[in-house]
Amino acid sequence: MLKKKLEDYVRTIPDFPLPGIMFRDITTVLADADGLQLAIDSMKKELEDLDFDVIAGAEARGFIFGAPLAYALHKPFVLIRKKGKLPGVTVQQSYDLEYGKATVEMHKDAIQPGQRVVIVDDLIATGGTVLAGAKLIESLGGKVVRMLFLMELKGLLGRRRLKDYDVRSILAYEGK
Repeated sequence: MLKKKLEDYVRTIPDFPLPGIMFRDITTVLADADGLQLAIDSMKKELEDLDFDVIAGAEARGFIFGAPLAYALHKPFVLIRKKGKLPGVTVQQSYDLEYGKATVEMHKDAIQPGQRVVIVDDLIATGGTVLAGAKLIESLGGKVVRMLFLMELKGLLGRRRLKDYDVRSILAYEGK
């Protein structure tokens, strides 16, 4: 039996949510045990030779990929959440969306000064959410040593926005 490549598990849905958009659906990766394992193993490989202390995941799909990576690498996992979702004392960072603003938060004690952090998310599009997460980590004295994504939409130029960071993506798609 031929082994499938990771991109074989990603379903593409044309014209969603708008005409001309090729939506890259990760639910088909998650719904297949081999696809999920290949995704986590591929992301884990990108961290093998990196010296870091903590994995942070951006809500919500960063949790799906970040938590199993933290488990597999025996690292702590911290949450970057939407405003109002964390019960403890938090720090906040707002950022611009296409039509408005959003705010993410972390617990104030989630990152200790000097800790080396990897941020994980499913997708790099414009880079706004993960950049806000990086600013939170840095405000707590942490250092972002890598940003790791399962997929990248090159046409949205998120990598350019994150030019000051080590950005890695497992799959990259042209366009939006």
